[in-house]
Amino acid sequence: MINKEIINKFKNSGFIYKITNEQKFLKNVEKHTSVVLYCGFDPTSDSLHVGHILPILFLKKMQDYGNKIIFLIGGSTSLIGDPSFKNKERKLFPKKKILKYQKKLKLQILSILKKNNFSKNVKILNNYKWFSNINIIDFLRNIGKHFSINQMINKSSVIERINRLDKGMSFTEFSYSLLQSYDFSYLNKKYNTILQIGGSDQWGNIVSGINLTKKLYKHKVFGITIPLFVKKNGKKFGKTSSGSIWLNKKKTSVYDFYQFWLNISDEEANNFIKIFYFVGILKKKNFKKKNSIKEIIKNKQNIADSITIFIHGKKILKIVKKISKILFKKKIIFITKNSFNFLTQKYVGINKFYVNKYNNLSEILLKTCFSKSLSKSKKMILSGGIKINNVVKKNYNYIFKSSDKMFSKYSLLSKGKKKFCILCWK
Repeated sequence: MINKEIINKFKNSGFIYKITNEQKFLKNVEKHTSVVLYCGFDPTSDSLHVGHILPILFLKKMQDYGNKIIFLIGGSTSLIGDPSFKNKERKLFPKKKILKYQKKLKLQILSILKKNNFSKNVKILNNYKWFSNINIIDFLRNIGKHFSINQMINKSSVIERINRLDKGMSFTEFSYSLLQSYDFSYLNKKYNTILQIGGSDQWGNIVSGINLTKKLYKHKVFGITIPLFVKKNGKKFGKTSSGSIWLNKKKTSVYDFYQFWLNISDEEANNFIKIFYFVGILKKKNFKKKNSIKEIIKNKQNIADSITIFIHGKKILKIVKKISKILFKKKIIFITKNSFNFLTQKYVGINKFYVNKYNNLSEILLKTCFSKSLSKSKKMILSGGIKINNVVKKNYNYIFKSSDKMFSKYSLLSKGKKKFCILCWK
């Protein structure tokens, strides 16, 4: 069910950005004991990323209220590419790669659903199923005629591109809106879907789907957009952007995933506390609203714990906690050989560098990519930002000694408080 009280709860948690025709939406959905809603996920990579977490949590909470959920994998739309607020044309992937990606995304979604008892009243569909059977002539005659070029080129996401002579927009990308709109119409007819959700950048595509459904079937459907989870520079998290944080531990280690949440801004922490508590993955007793530094740090730890369990499970959280306990020991002598072996395991998150030639600290910083030049290595060392086995080294000509090699095999190299590397001596 969905009603005004439920929608207000979503709003108060900061979970809703916009609703199409809110009054008509509420009047319509309050007639139903259960509503079918969907969200699309284009498989342009083999993994979801942190930008997908809020839509997934939104769907989960809607399921908690007894609604039916559709995860739509865009097997066809991903072959075209969504141009929304992209400053250049997306790379077109081969069909074989998209086929591989969509299988992995489905498995990843199923894994998250299973971990969180989120499988009831949930379908995972793929729009390639219906688009692969559509004749291009029929599509242009029956669907294309309902779209006005005048309206389409006035979308802000399109205007930004067509006004740039150096970039422009291909007809391929321009047609993306037609495909996504048809998804909504198809899901409405086939599954009685009346609500689509998406990030705030999807408003134009959602509205186009609403209009198409009305023209084709005279049915009233609606859309809700949720705030985008953006990086500190204001840019959207994406599959092609630098600094992506993936939900696949093979692409983003469990340690890096956890650390990402520990390092969100204080404002983001306050927002996520409200959302995570509302969704139910963060218990009320686990956070406080005080703004002391100690409480803010505690809140971020609770957020990181909760979302790590939601995506990766409790066992992974225990691994992350163990990593942190090892890395932040003040005295390295208390780290066991088994702990070093653990840190060098796959997907744990601490980079390994095998050393058989270099033993000068400045050169090793360069080789491990902690530094981009020897001059920068020198500055880092002199400023006290480099540690070997948790001991600060300020000599830029420092040569590693046998005493720096724990168990004659490992050295823990750290840059600042967050970057670590295990040197494995041969």
